[in-house]
Amino acid sequence: MNSIQNTVENAAGNVRYDDKVNVAYTQTRVHKPDQSLLKQNRILCADSPSKWLESYRMLRTRCLQQMDAMEWKTVAITSTSGGSGNSLTAVNLAISVAMELDRTALLVDANLRNPSIDRLFGIKTDAGLSDYLLNDKEISSMLVNPGVERLVLLPAGKPLFNATEMLRSPKMVRLVNELKSRYPSRIIIFDMPPILSHDDTLGFSPYVDCVLLVVEEGHTKTDELKNAASLLKDTNVLGAVFNKATDNKIGFDEAI
Repeated sequence: MNSIQNTVENAAGNVRYDDKVNVAYTQTRVHKPDQSLLKQNRILCADSPSKWLESYRMLRTRCLQQMDAMEWKTVAITSTSGGSGNSLTAVNLAISVAMELDRTALLVDANLRNPSIDRLFGIKTDAGLSDYLLNDKEISSMLVNPGVERLVLLPAGKPLFNATEMLRSPKMVRLVNELKSRYPSRIIIFDMPPILSHDDTLGFSPYVDCVLLVVEEGHTKTDELKNAASLLKDTNVLGAVFNKATDNKIGFDEAI
């Protein structure tokens, strides 16, 4: 088994900031995935070639080309409203990035109001990002490998009513900077709430390199898209994903 499945990286020393928060990386828990659950939740299976998988590979390649050109390492994925599939897009994009032999991916569930990444993978967690922000819990103790080589997850932890303030806190900003500077080959993907539902994503967007917007066919309204574009006018927008398209739609059963 590749060592990245067992550790994020063997710790090269503890990192402490002025507030004495320890964000050292040590051992990472490995989750054995339930393949039937992954299929039910439409999670990519990297060893099963399909047109559906190829679509995410194309998305990955286009994102990485732009991010590499700009030397970007962090991307936040959001949508205009709930149900558009931005969490699933974040998961499958992270898996696609981890399929690259010279890359590693870290997927952070930053939807602190309604977390879903652990549920999509069927991972049982009792702590996550919110516990780091509130209680100084060590990041290394909460990281999970979901059974995909070169991919590590940081769950959200318990939901927070003051998610906006916590995502904009100095501790969160320092964490983002540390995550993207520690390992040159790593891409960090943040799954965020819909940008029009709460101000969490808008408040957090200055601390990541770029934003990827998920648009749902037949659901996202033109006014919503214009509003989102206006809110992101000062943000590096990587692009938009047209999700749930009916044109030449590939059924998931066929894809898997």
